[in-house]
Amino acid sequence: MLIAKRLGIDDLLVSIWISALNTAIAFWLAPKIKIKFLNNSYLLSFIFLLFALSYFYLTDQIGPGNQVMGINKIVFGQIIGLVTMATANYGYLFIKKKNNDKTPFPYAKVVFPLILITLITIFFKLIFKL
Repeated sequence: MLIAKRLGIDDLLVSIWISALNTAIAFWLAPKIKIKFLNNSYLLSFIFLLFALSYFYLTDQIGPGNQVMGINKIVFGQIIGLVTMATANYGYLFIKKKNNDKTPFPYAKVVFPLILITLITIFFKLIFKL
């Protein structure tokens, strides 16, 4: 986050991508975990979100004055990133199921989330003029 701030990239946009990475890691890691309740990808993504928000709070990166629509930019970006990645993963699985459990094209599982995260980032950059 510090490097992004020095480069002039807004906290909201960086938070979206940090949360997307955390969610991608959670979706990759969840099937490998042997503990019953932690092998749920969505639950693990939420736990990663809480850890990230805790880190940002403890390092005083979440504070007053850095807000959009009355919500802290880092918190808002983290939530948007999680929801976007979860939606993209769900969308991929939905399309795969409609296609007789065949992927629509090679690397679709990677392309779907990347395109959606990129579109969301562009949307927020243009809407809030960040």
